[in-house]
Amino acid sequence: MKKIIITLGRQFGCGARDIGKRVAENLGIDYFDKEIMKIAAKESGIDEKLFAYYDERPSRSFLYNVSLEGYSFMNNTASTIEDRVFQYQFEAIKKAGEKSCVIVGRCADYIFDSDESAFRVFIRADDDYRLKRVMNKYSMDEKSASKEIRNVDKKRAKFHDFYSDSKWGDASSYDLCINVSKLGADNAVDIICECAKRFVGEENGE
Repeated sequence: MKKIIITLGRQFGCGARDIGKRVAENLGIDYFDKEIMKIAAKESGIDEKLFAYYDERPSRSFLYNVSLEGYSFMNNTASTIEDRVFQYQFEAIKKAGEKSCVIVGRCADYIFDSDESAFRVFIRADDDYRLKRVMNKYSMDEKSASKEIRNVDKKRAKFHDFYSDSKWGDASSYDLCINVSKLGADNAVDIICECAKRFVGEENGE
């Protein structure tokens, strides 16, 4: 299979992580989610707990500079620990994309915006589906689960939209959007895999 970078945006509680893992396994390519933080921590020598803390949180100084100057500034102007955490995480994502992979969240769609091998997917689900899933998965009551869904979605949207020209969750920002509560996880995996294969074939004139 020719190179493809599948970026997977997602609403909280959709099961996108499991879907992404299955897609990567079916296509025989690498999978990255929180693994990015482990790689970045290892490369930088910075405590992995800091990467976890700042994960998908907007850093105003860092993201503002990225949006204006791109990645060329990163190695010489990251002055705070917060900026350094983002620098190493973004570098780890760029390195992961040197070969075929699935990358969940972390603005990968923006990072690979100019990469012709990038295929951008967004996973969503109806509120009731997400609520039930979060309640079961995290042993939360309905009120707590609802609050968690709102908070995580808000954080992800803020992180994505702070410096990207596209809007988190807006269909026009992605190549494929799937409502997993309507289609089911199994069908979502099959659709993404089939579309990915077609995308690679079309991109390479096959």
